[in-house]
Amino acid sequence: MTLTDQLPSLRRTLPDPLAIDAWPEETRARVDDVLVGGLSLRAVAAVTGTPCVHAGAAVLPGTGGVPCADATTAVVVTMVVASVPHGAGTGVVLDVDPGTTGLVWHEARLLGRASTARRIPQPIVREGRVLAVPRLAADLHPGDLLAIPCPGRVHVRHGVLERADRERETWLTALR
Repeated sequence: MTLTDQLPSLRRTLPDPLAIDAWPEETRARVDDVLVGGLSLRAVAAVTGTPCVHAGAAVLPGTGGVPCADATTAVVVTMVVASVPHGAGTGVVLDVDPGTTGLVWHEARLLGRASTARRIPQPIVREGRVLAVPRLAADLHPGDLLAIPCPGRVHVRHGVLERADRERETWLTALR
């Protein structure tokens, strides 16, 4: 548990710490943004729209940020499009279906504003099914942006995240 988890009001001046091994190299947290290689993910989303993916070299685990020469980590920027009743509480609907990409949900970061609300388990819901139950700020609302790291290369196709390697495998299979 971090200091910002215990005292959420600190998030106005102190960004939540990142698990550096889960993000691309040269990732830095800001109070209301995440920078990857000096590039603002909030600015990327403003230019390209959401959902969008930004990738960089993965970090070798336990090295404090040394880049890996042959591995990639992506960051998915997605928008909250709705809060819907689900079970005893509410669920969050995003503008992307994460599919089976293996998003690192516990590292999800809110972009665009500093929330002082406590983190609570919030189901990510898609077509009535729960995809994940990460701990997110209790005051999420439609229009909020989330940045979520994902190991490997991914891209968005028709609103669904897919591994970039899968496309290559399909193409190679078609040649045989």
